[in-house]
Amino acid sequence: MSNFSVFHNEPQEMTKHRVRKGKKVFHLKSAKKNKQTKKTHNDTFYHEATTSNRSTFNSNRLKMSMHNCINSNMDRENEEENIYANEESNSHDIRTGRQISTTHQTSGSSGDSVRIRNYRAATVCSVQLCVVLLTALIVLGVHIITKSTNYTQETQQLQTKIINLTEEKTQQVSEIINLTQEKTQQVSEIINLTQEKTQQLSEIINLTEEKRQLQSDNTNLINERGALLSKNNDLIRERNACRQDFFKENNGWIYGHSSFYYISSEKKSWNESRSYCTERGADLIIINNKEEHDFVQKIIDRHSLFWIGLTDIDEEGSWKWVDGSTPTFWYWGANEPNGKREENCALVHSSFWADYPCDDAYFWICEKNILI
Repeated sequence: MSNFSVFHNEPQEMTKHRVRKGKKVFHLKSAKKNKQTKKTHNDTFYHEATTSNRSTFNSNRLKMSMHNCINSNMDRENEEENIYANEESNSHDIRTGRQISTTHQTSGSSGDSVRIRNYRAATVCSVQLCVVLLTALIVLGVHIITKSTNYTQETQQLQTKIINLTEEKTQQVSEIINLTQEKTQQVSEIINLTQEKTQQLSEIINLTEEKRQLQSDNTNLINERGALLSKNNDLIRERNACRQDFFKENNGWIYGHSSFYYISSEKKSWNESRSYCTERGADLIIINNKEEHDFVQKIIDRHSLFWIGLTDIDEEGSWKWVDGSTPTFWYWGANEPNGKREENCALVHSSFWADYPCDDAYFWICEKNILI
């Protein structure tokens, strides 16, 4: 009985040792396999992270972590089933008669180990899941912050561009307004110039019409002038004829300015000329104003010299008319009178007066006033 117990115990211990050893080996293999699987998944995850966007990357990583946990639990369940199968097989080989009792003992201890391993696996899986979730949240937060920073920078850049474009647009609008104002001013100037041009053209037309009218009037005046000159010549001829007839009828006396004037045809001294006039109830002419002077110029030969009734013989430099009156009208020539004591009698020379020696012989003019 004791031998049987020893014999029975040794195989049982060996069996447990083998089971533990096989379980450890199997567990190490499973752990290694899981580690390789995780590494493969991590490599795949890293590859996906580098080739896709970060949001897809975090989602895939979460899914892969959950998948690893599920696979790990499934591997443990498969491991337990294999352990149970090995224990039953070993127990049956060592001693067939003790199969039921050995199986029950192994099942009791193995159940506790399985529950512990399941709890640990669930804890590890939960921790891994939390780590993955935390990592995903951190990555997502960093991604969001980065994106937000990028969006903020892009927004600031866009705002800066919008401000620059707005300023450029405002400047362009201001330039357009200035150009429009300049264009309007130019158009206004063109309109003003056009109006001035039109007014100038109208003035030119009016001036042309006035010029034509003036030319016509000038032609008429020229014709009238010719007619008047012809008529004047006729009148001069008639006047000369009348004067000759008048001289013949009045012995050379001419009427004008309420007086009769005699123009001599011979020459005498001043005293002899005055004596001729007084013998006929007259005296040498007294010229009182310019009108009478102009009348005398018309009735005498302007190339001859004629004595008039003006002298300073009584007092040098004090000129008196033959009636004793002081002249109120003078028509002396340049530098006249200038004869001092030698030239004391006046005469009409051309259109002015001059003093000459009284003894010189010249023509004379007598004047007879008509008493009314």
